[in-house]
Amino acid sequence: MKGLQPKGIARRNKMLLAAIQLFLEQGYEKTTTAQISRAAGMSPTSFFAAFENKEALLLKLTQIMFENQFEKARSFAENHEPLMVYCLETALQINITELSESLREIYVMAYTLPSTSEYIYRSTAIQIKNIFATYMPDAEDKDFYEMDIASGSITRGFMAKPCDMYFTLDRKLSRYLDCCLKLYNVPTEKRNSLIEAVLAVDLNSVTAKLIEEIVAKAETGLEEAIGNKIT
Repeated sequence: MKGLQPKGIARRNKMLLAAIQLFLEQGYEKTTTAQISRAAGMSPTSFFAAFENKEALLLKLTQIMFENQFEKARSFAENHEPLMVYCLETALQINITELSESLREIYVMAYTLPSTSEYIYRSTAIQIKNIFATYMPDAEDKDFYEMDIASGSITRGFMAKPCDMYFTLDRKLSRYLDCCLKLYNVPTEKRNSLIEAVLAVDLNSVTAKLIEEIVAKAETGLEEAIGNKIT
């Protein structure tokens, strides 16, 4: 969206905020671009002046979600090692998808669609290298990118499977983190201590706050645009 004029930025922010609200109410698949435009107070065709398609809008939302996730994980693990930040951030994602089926669909789609999944792989591969280089000393940048594709597939699979009375959230998080940490050659004793530490965190309150902040970020962008009289 480089080169957008102020009016274009305001339009995009309105569409993004409307989309978030609709996605949370009825899910990604059922939400149409026409519905998003109408909810934003514009004509159905106005959507395409802001985004190329619905996937492009989801890409922007995915960028916001991941930025906020890492910020929240870092704030909660600021006195811990980077590996704990990784575990908290990934655990937050899994926990978020248990809040509602709409949120589950948003995250599963983010890990499925070409542009959004590629963004996830490329943006997190850099952080993965910094976190796991100690355990994979001979790995190169391309190796961490390829490994992130594998861990992304693991993440998508666990997100898509809802918890039940047998597959509880704690069990899901434990199994999920164990699989991801094994992938990066983290020793068993270290894996167990990290999983124990993550399960001790009140993830429900953290995820609820995270969702509020994602919505607030979209609202803030819209309010700033309106405040600058560029609607």
